[in-house]
Amino acid sequence: MRLLNHPVQLAPLILAVFFGINACIACDGPASAAASNKARYDQFRIYRVFLETDEQVGIMQQLENRSDSYQFMGHARQPNQNLSIMVAPQKIAEISDLMDRFQIQGQVLLYNIQELIDAQELTVMPKGTAPEQFDWTHYFHLDTIHKWLDLQASKYPELLTVIPLQASYERNLIKGVKLSAKPGNTAVFVECGIHAREWISPAVCTYILNQLLTSQAPEVRDLATNFDWFFFPVVNPDGYKYTFDADRFWRKNRRPYGLCRGVDLNRNFESNWNGIGASSDPCAYDFAGGSAASEPETQVIQNFVKQNAQSARIRTYFSMHSYSQLIMFPYGYTTDRVDNYADLVAIGERGSEAIRNTHGKQYLAGAMIETIYPSSGDSVDWAYAECGVPVAYTFELRGPPESTNMFILPAEEIVPTGEESLAAYVAMLGEARKLGYYDGVAEKGEL
Repeated sequence: MRLLNHPVQLAPLILAVFFGINACIACDGPASAAASNKARYDQFRIYRVFLETDEQVGIMQQLENRSDSYQFMGHARQPNQNLSIMVAPQKIAEISDLMDRFQIQGQVLLYNIQELIDAQELTVMPKGTAPEQFDWTHYFHLDTIHKWLDLQASKYPELLTVIPLQASYERNLIKGVKLSAKPGNTAVFVECGIHAREWISPAVCTYILNQLLTSQAPEVRDLATNFDWFFFPVVNPDGYKYTFDADRFWRKNRRPYGLCRGVDLNRNFESNWNGIGASSDPCAYDFAGGSAASEPETQVIQNFVKQNAQSARIRTYFSMHSYSQLIMFPYGYTTDRVDNYADLVAIGERGSEAIRNTHGKQYLAGAMIETIYPSSGDSVDWAYAECGVPVAYTFELRGPPESTNMFILPAEEIVPTGEESLAAYVAMLGEARKLGYYDGVAEKGEL
């Protein structure tokens, strides 16, 4: 067996997890009956493997298709590829044997995910927390986030307007705000929390909004004054609530499809729907849905952006995700380059440079299909192609591809992640401004 013998050490509040796997169910006895239906990940491991040959790629493809006791960070696609896999405890012997038989190199990143989940619980504020207690050293339930938005609107009535969009499948509002300091600005749309388990996304979204409201730094005041902003911190409210109440690693929304639930909302937009990088299997983590824009959450976001793209001059779209430390622009489904490819490379590289200069983190900038993996039906491709938003990016926030944090960061990293993301916004909007994307009606890059 070629399992490398230097596992990553566990550290307090480091979370590593990824695509929603069928987890163990807590069986703590009658005294904890209320918690007994919550998914647990006791003794689940994270493996990082390196696929060198076509045979090894085929083995991993078969494994993913035949067993829900394995879940993959991405898919096995070609040789010379790294891949992270969550393995249920009853499959540890099997994966060890397969790695040995097929000479697959790899290492164990984490040995017991549940220990990390339990540690992170200490940084989650309880339901019913007052919005006045909102901060960026804890994670918060949906209701507190929404009440915090309302509180900010009451504190800054001349700047903020609350935008309550239609209910989700489970009748939760998709609540956002518009920040506008003066008429005639070009607008930035910030979409967060589309994948439920990526808690750092709503946290960074609210952090940046708060900085635009309160920071006295000249570069931040420039953004707050000379751009309008639409912030939607949690566009997948049902899934987000479910990650607190039932399964920390749930990704999709919560609409039933036969025996399974949930659509990957970032595969449901009307952009090459159900193409490469999306699944027609309702049980898959990247299920594209019953049809293009089949989900109420997708519909309300599409309708809002369509209705406001021209009238509100939405010229920039940021979709905030985790993880992998990437700044990506269209397209996800084709290697064909967009017309303003060179400009988007330059804008993305300014963002990457600003992040590096803030806390030293390395973010890779590039087209989506060139930097992460193929995907279809995602929001940024749709905003760019269907609504003519020329400056459109998906951020994959901390940590790096080989990180043990993966999708879930400890709360102590919210502020530094927010600081470097805001620095990227400053640099990227500044570069786009220099390139003429916000000048006049017939701007450069008009699509």
